[in-house]
Formats: sequence, structure tokens, C-alpha cells
Amino acid sequence: MMLTVISPAKKLDYASPVAASAHTQPNLLDHSQELLEGLKKLSPQDVCALMGLSDKLGALNYERFQEWHTPFNSDNARPAVLAFKGDVYQGLDAESMSDGDLNWAQDHLRILSGLYGVLRPLDLMQPYRLEMGTKFANSRGADLYNFWDGIISGELNALLTTPNDVLLNLASNEYFKAAQEKTINSRIVTPVFMDDKGGKYKIISFFAKKARGLMAAFIINNKITEVEDIKGFVSDGYSFNAANSEGDKWVFTRG
Repeated sequence: MMLTVISPAKKLDYASPVAASAHTQPNLLDHSQELLEGLKKLSPQDVCALMGLSDKLGALNYERFQEWHTPFNSDNARPAVLAFKGDVYQGLDAESMSDGDLNWAQDHLRILSGLYGVLRPLDLMQPYRLEMGTKFANSRGADLYNFWDGIISGELNALLTTPNDVLLNLASNEYFKAAQEKTINSRIVTPVFMDDKGGKYKIISFFAKKARGLMAAFIINNKITEVEDIKGFVSDGYSFNAANSEGDKWVFTRG
């Protein structure tokens, strides 16, 4: 099995029609509820200070924390892969996927999250903002890495059970840190996307994020289960660059 992980996004969409007919419940919702008990005690000013937000965004996310409640259903939540709308999700373009594609992704793609820990694509989620790097003190420690200690890696390892399994890391450093790389049972392959700038290849954050989404879409649309097959990824000008790759850090370049 090849399991792909991606990061969430700050930008959300809870207005457009939902394309997917199916949905599931997050596996780690009890942990999310524990976090929310603490987050609900914050004032709007506390939220601003915690996350470095403007007054307007602080008030919005204060309200999100206050309104967050279970049970989740299609009226008060939406599938995670259709709720996130940042750069990665522009590349992923889940809205264009068939139910069959989304169902396949349900078994092969995971979204790491500061509030939900690990989400499957069709897991319902209510709107939130809580980046993994947020230093929110909680009952388990000083930050979210302490809170999710061993839990996220446990969820991933439960799916990576044979010697041939591979974890494909398309998440940011901030989020993949929560997976505790040294505790993952399987081989980990990390694609890196670089652009030619003045004759040198460099990572440009906006482009790299979108490219991660494009690769995740490539994997889903082609039902790829063998990691070597991602070397065939050619999209938006990117292609595999063997000369710049080293070990399981696979570099894709353009320009």
C-alpha cells in the first residue's frame, strides 16, 4: 500500500454545493472535543494573540470555536477534502473528482490537522483554524505536538502494516513533524518541487503547495499504489529530476 499525507489549509469553503454524496465521521473526534473544551474558554483577543490574527479573523475563529459541536452531519459540516480551499487544494481539485475517485482517495489519502489529527477525505468537519505549530497549552503539554504525541503516527501506522508499504509525504514540515517520522513503520518518500530561478533550483512556497495537490490528484486519478510510478508525474511543467534527487527525497523541477 502507498498512503499519501497532505496538509490542511487556512482558507475554507462552506458555501458552494457539495459534490460528494457520501461522508464519514472523523476517527479522532473525542480528541478534538477535548481540544475544543480549552479553545472555547479563549476570548476573541486571546484567539488573536494565540494565532497572530487581525481583530476580524480573531472574532471569526472565536465564533467558530463557540459554535463547534457534535454530532456532525451534512447540515453543519462538510467533507474535509471539499472544505479546504488553499493552494494544495487548488491543485487537488477534488470538486472535479467522481464519487469513485473520492472513495478510492478515502483509502489512500490522509489530511493532517491541528484540530482533527488525521482526516480521511470524506470525513465531515466543522470550520476551524488551528495550525499544527500553534503553541496552545493543553492538558497534554505546551503545544499541539504534545497533544497529538503518538496519536497521529498511530493512525498512520495502523494502515502501514507490511514491509512493502510506503508513506508518501506531501505535507509541509510543520504538519509532518506531528507524524513523528522516526516512529513510522514504513519507508517514507518525500517529493520536493523546485523552480528554476536564475539558473538555480529553488522551492517557491506557493508553487510547491499547488504542486503537492497536483501530485495527490495524479495519484488518485490514476489509482497509483506503487511509489515508483509517481516518477511519471508530469504536470504544470514539473517532471522528475533524477540528478537532483537523493535517496527517498525525490525532486521534481520545472524551468
